[in-house]
Amino acid sequence: MHETVKGRFAPTPSGFLHLGNVFCSLLAWLWAKKAGGSVLLRIEDLDARRCPRENADALARDLEWLGLDWDEGAYRSVDSENYFQSNRSAVYEKFFRRLQQQGLLYPCFCSRNEVHAAMAPHFSDGRVIYPGTCRRLSEEERAAKAKLRPPAYRLKTADETISFHDELYGECSFALAKENGDCIVRRSDGVFAYQLAVTVDDGLMGVTQVVRGADLLSSTPLQLYLFRLLDLPAPKEYCHIPLLVAPDGRRLAKRDGDLELAALKKRLGSAEALIGQLAWLAGQLPRPEPITPAELLPLFDPKKIPRHNIVVPPELLCR
Repeated sequence: MHETVKGRFAPTPSGFLHLGNVFCSLLAWLWAKKAGGSVLLRIEDLDARRCPRENADALARDLEWLGLDWDEGAYRSVDSENYFQSNRSAVYEKFFRRLQQQGLLYPCFCSRNEVHAAMAPHFSDGRVIYPGTCRRLSEEERAAKAKLRPPAYRLKTADETISFHDELYGECSFALAKENGDCIVRRSDGVFAYQLAVTVDDGLMGVTQVVRGADLLSSTPLQLYLFRLLDLPAPKEYCHIPLLVAPDGRRLAKRDGDLELAALKKRLGSAEALIGQLAWLAGQLPRPEPITPAELLPLFDPKKIPRHNIVVPPELLCR
């Protein structure tokens, strides 16, 4: 029996919806709906202090304005609050304990600056691989450091290669220990980290298709490793899409004011105009012209999506 596809929107509401969010959400919606599947909305507000509820509320309204509806999740399901990660600490704690009982976690006392200053490999996508400093501490050294500061907890990654198929990049392989290193699963302030939370949520929520930016391609092997350790079902399909960049080649960022949807609304005047621009950038239209996601759906062809970063024309930049 053919498994029903379930995709997801999983934004972090540390700010308002921006151009990159819309681009990813549009392609995630098209990919799932083209396969006859459904879409869920999960709000990834792990750090509730940085992600006020009003940002999430605005984000949901913007998705509705764009015509990117969802079938379950935040604001739609009876258990809507369960789709906010800030409400799921008890769930993450359960799986954190499972890893701990397997002897797969260790306390880490390094600061962010100490990690960046260490002799760790730096990759072109910005990854800094933790050199394993605290993994080698004795129990006495850990006890002494714990008196000075609360630790974060890291996962001991295995020295193995994780391979998977990506719908745009094809076959991908990562040497887990060398290219991912020991990731944080809980911060020193007690907040559970992205890698653990997203793995647990995708597994428990039945997500079968993940569409996200190419900057997260290197997270996939680590999450596949966690799915296995936690005995959770992994998504069947991964699709890492190109990033949007400015004409000078820099990656667009919220802090630069490039991406806010409110400014794009004023500039373009309608959701259809924005969807048309993004569909054109994604190779789905020969020219930018107003269109709704529903009208675009029968035209959607993943093979037409570029395999490289996409330059955003100046008229879309909110300067």
